[in-house]
Amino acid sequence: MRKIDDYKFISTAKGDKGTSKNYSNKMFSKSDILFEALGNIDELSSVLGVVYHYTNQQQEIKDIQKTLQHISSLVATTDEWIRKDKLIQIDESDISKIELLEQTLLEKSNIEPRFVLPGSDTSKVGAFYDLARSVARRAERSLVRFIEQNDRSDLDYCIKYVNRLSDLLFIYARSLS
Repeated sequence: MRKIDDYKFISTAKGDKGTSKNYSNKMFSKSDILFEALGNIDELSSVLGVVYHYTNQQQEIKDIQKTLQHISSLVATTDEWIRKDKLIQIDESDISKIELLEQTLLEKSNIEPRFVLPGSDTSKVGAFYDLARSVARRAERSLVRFIEQNDRSDLDYCIKYVNRLSDLLFIYARSLS
């Protein structure tokens, strides 16, 4: 039987004073916009994890979650050398994948140009997509604030990706009604 000491990697107590380190090992307050942005991206991925269990687009959801992990790694790394040499970059091909999914869905759907009350005219999975879309919008806003406050124009494709992703999630929800 395992002892609690076997799980010290989970509860290190290093953040008990309200600070934490980024991937570059630089210390920040947990109230920093860095952790707000990372938390919102993590929440988005978690909501997509719920969507995964109700949708037929499971591979697409997993691919999106992996891209969100790459975005988080880029956001959490202040060392430019590490970002450029060791981390997977977000680029136009990632945006194109989202846009292709959007286009494919739009060709199969009849989405009316009207306001939609989230979850009201869709299935359970559609309601989860609506939830994911709203979390994506929050993640996008915090990502924009992080980029502005830290002069991180290297993350411009990340903003574009999350913006397009929220559109895709809206289309997914509407295509299920």
